[in-house]
Amino acid sequence: MPRKILGVIPARFGSTRFPGKVLALLSSKTVLQHVYERACQSRYLSDIIIATDDKRVYEAARSFGARVRMTRADHLSGTDRVAEVASAEEAAVVVNIQGDEPLIDPAAIDAAILPLFHDSEVVMATLKKKIEDPREIDDPNVVKVVANHAGDAIYFSRCAIPYTREQDGAWFKHIGLYVYRRDFLLGYSRLPVGPLERAERLEQLRALENGYPIRVIETDYESLGVDTPEDLERVSRLFEASMMPGVN
Repeated sequence: MPRKILGVIPARFGSTRFPGKVLALLSSKTVLQHVYERACQSRYLSDIIIATDDKRVYEAARSFGARVRMTRADHLSGTDRVAEVASAEEAAVVVNIQGDEPLIDPAAIDAAILPLFHDSEVVMATLKKKIEDPREIDDPNVVKVVANHAGDAIYFSRCAIPYTREQDGAWFKHIGLYVYRRDFLLGYSRLPVGPLERAERLEQLRALENGYPIRVIETDYESLGVDTPEDLERVSRLFEASMMPGVN
């Protein structure tokens, strides 16, 4: 079992569609605080750090008692920001937790971590969920994934994969939570970007194109990220419904 598992929540203030979304209020707390508090319920995380390049996010995180680290402002991705934090920590395993998913399920975090407990060959793991809404199958904003019998990803795509001639096929969407062995994460940004990553604009394809398998674990967790003000309203309605008496 890894001796220390670090959760890192990359949290930028800048966002093209919804600037400052991580500090938007959901009930009486910010989106970021909800993410942090849910991550704290994970059974396996030893520590959690919020990583940001913005003083407003830094101060907000400090206000609710989180560990927070200021990082460089020139990172091209959240993965790079997570790697900067991990480089200064001794954790054996690092979990990249999206900062805009206030309803993140702690059990989903734990499910993604488990493969690295049981198989020393696994250097990276993530999640998938069976698609229930047929509209998501052909939606390029919903990333699909197919895996082999061992549970390792064969491919991620914005297209509907697999193609099936039948109407009762099963499709799985990718849930963007990542678990890495620290040494692999620190070298990830130096891996060459291949044509598949460029075509799909999916960073996880870099691992596959360079010969590193990604273990994919099925979950029931429905990812609900806050990318727009409309998303915040939708998540707010779900949050309020879950707080009603008699609702689990």
